[in-house]
Amino acid sequence: MTQVLTQGAPLNDLRLEEAYAECRRIARREAKNFYYAFVALPKARRNAICAIYAFMRKADDLSDDESFTRQERRIQLDAWLGQWRAATRSGDTEDKVFVAVLDAVERFSIPLSLLDELVAGTTMDLEAANCGSTGGPDTYATFADLYQYCYLVASVVGLVCIRIFGYTDPRAEMLAEETGIAFQLTNILRDVAEDAERNRVYLPLEDLSAHNVSLDSLLHRAPGAPPPTNQRALLAAIAQRAEGFYRSAEALLPLIDRESRPALWVLVSIYHRLLKRIERADYDVFSERASVPKAEKLAILCLGLARVGLARLLG
Repeated sequence: MTQVLTQGAPLNDLRLEEAYAECRRIARREAKNFYYAFVALPKARRNAICAIYAFMRKADDLSDDESFTRQERRIQLDAWLGQWRAATRSGDTEDKVFVAVLDAVERFSIPLSLLDELVAGTTMDLEAANCGSTGGPDTYATFADLYQYCYLVASVVGLVCIRIFGYTDPRAEMLAEETGIAFQLTNILRDVAEDAERNRVYLPLEDLSAHNVSLDSLLHRAPGAPPPTNQRALLAAIAQRAEGFYRSAEALLPLIDRESRPALWVLVSIYHRLLKRIERADYDVFSERASVPKAEKLAILCLGLARVGLARLLG
């Protein structure tokens, strides 16, 4: 999508603050892991991140609302996307989230093409990776196929975030892409049981075959039953792959602006801690959904805020 952003009605400070306030409310209510990192950012960057999150949340909600058919959800998502594109052309909109995102895009030079890719990621679930009209489960044949999905739903978010965080070294872009892959693989591991209930298996079929795990054994299992040895080995292999991508997150940290590093450190720490909890549970993601307790997140946030103070001292 071409970057247009035609100048429309001028944004007064009050209207813009109301728009950002709405995005902060959405992020605070919905962003279970992300919001702890947002708090560690300076105000302008925090506002922009919350705006992008609220935009992403709306796209996800339209895509995931199972009270509508896939076709109905796609129609609604297309209509919403049309409203967004009209806003980028006119520079004017009554949608508070759009108001905030338009400002963030201008302020931090975020390519509109990245937001298009972000929405494209939500449509992948609607288009059904391997379902079509057969009613079969959504699956991905290979890790390369899954990587493309993870890129659109997670890596693109990382590529937007680093523009808000600030960077000059072009290596940051690939590292941000791979950090997004780490996060999404962690989400996939955490949500294996929940996704199966929705007739989705994101674990690549080639990996299932390599570990002698049938698709049916994941889709139809006794509720809460612990996984057998072969399923644990499958999940461990995915976790090991995620661990490799977390090394990219470590390399990314020193490449972004100093005042943004604490926020990225908080976010990576929380997500990596989630993966570690899955590993410590011996990959039993069926008996109980893995999560990082709120107290643990707050402790990580406190360390992150301490890093904020240090960053300002070193300013």
